[in-house]
Amino acid sequence: MPALPPIADWPGDTAPLPAPIVRGRSQWVAVRWSELPGLGEDALYEAWNAWMRSCERPGGTWAALCPEVRRMSIATVAEQRSWMLARLQPYRIEPLPGSAPSEGLLTSYYEPMFEASRTPNALFTVPLYQPPATLAQRKPWYTRQQMDTLPEAQAQLAGREIAWLADPVDALVLQIQGSGRLRMTEPDGSQRLLRVAYAATNDQPYKSVGRWLLDQGAIRDATWPGIKAWTVQNPARVRDMLWSNPRMVFFREEPLPAFDAAFGPRGAQGVALTPGRSIAVDPQSVPYGTPVWLASQGPVVNLARLVLAQDTGSAIVGAVRADYFAGWGPEAGDIAGRLKQPLKMWALWPR
Repeated sequence: MPALPPIADWPGDTAPLPAPIVRGRSQWVAVRWSELPGLGEDALYEAWNAWMRSCERPGGTWAALCPEVRRMSIATVAEQRSWMLARLQPYRIEPLPGSAPSEGLLTSYYEPMFEASRTPNALFTVPLYQPPATLAQRKPWYTRQQMDTLPEAQAQLAGREIAWLADPVDALVLQIQGSGRLRMTEPDGSQRLLRVAYAATNDQPYKSVGRWLLDQGAIRDATWPGIKAWTVQNPARVRDMLWSNPRMVFFREEPLPAFDAAFGPRGAQGVALTPGRSIAVDPQSVPYGTPVWLASQGPVVNLARLVLAQDTGSAIVGAVRADYFAGWGPEAGDIAGRLKQPLKMWALWPR
């Protein structure tokens, strides 16, 4: 295929623009492809891996296009870009007309990885639980503090431990991120890699421990490195910090064979997340499986790329709001712990 002309000169991008679309908490405004920053520079084949994942469980809108998406997975970047320009219409995502103006916000999450033990010992003392059998009978279930202090709550958690960690803050990180990888030491001394994935919550409200520490005047840096440093210096107050967040997340254990280890956990769409190419969104504004052009510049990352809306989260609410899946490991954790910067989003929708 010959080189594509500049996006602004592409002859197929001159047709009348469709009318705006109101979708949940957002309004989509049709724009020219030339509005999307960095469109000619993105390595689209990386995003195609995530798009292929979305096509494992496409919604009604995307089912008809997924055979073409699969065929384009072996195309060149220029061919992929040409196909997108021909088959999709970009829409700038905005808050609803008349709503309070708000700047878009990009944050990040990742899949933590920790050492764990199948049984408690002198080092590994912090349990991760699968859902208790009485969870559906009591809504909301016990708070985090009640789970630590009430005998009746502890009795209902007995035997529900999946694993034991060494640090209660690591357990909190797993609960906030929603999943993680564990290098598990079994009772016979053998080790294996597995995943713990979100299964349920106690239906209590989520409260930020970082916000609690700021309100206490305990810290000025509410990033995870700052919070971790505070806990090392103030071990006697760690329990009070944890209890400030009444929400508890329960997990299920999943095997992690080599192929699955190359991808993240399954998001709310039901497909495995792709590092750097999957985002969590407000599904009332952006349906799962929607390709999104994302642009954000700031001190942590500079992004202009194609991503897929494949997940959500309790804090991901609003029109121009996304949580960027950074992957796993220390580098991803550093990005997830610090990223909070302006965001622009465009939905790419079938013509």
